[in-house]
Amino acid sequence: MTHDGLPDAERRRTADILFSAKVKAEELRFDVAPESSVVFRGDASDDSTSGSNRTNLPDKIQENTTYRDIKIHYAIAAKLDAPDPP
Repeated sequence: MTHDGLPDAERRRTADILFSAKVKAEELRFDVAPESSVVFRGDASDDSTSGSNRTNLPDKIQENTTYRDIKIHYAIAAKLDAPDPP
């Protein structure tokens, strides 16, 4: 994990599955604070990780608060365990 919350460049480069998204909004408001999580299942190794870098949006969202000029860069880097031999 880098200091900005995203998986580091090496984990992103070597990931078997990489999902990355960037979102911008002039204004964002939550009437109810969302709950979110990432769970790695199946063949995902312990090296799998996710994280975000946010601008003008805190990690803990406040209900009924309007956030302006937000940017989010989010990434999931999953590394798969080697399959068991036949």
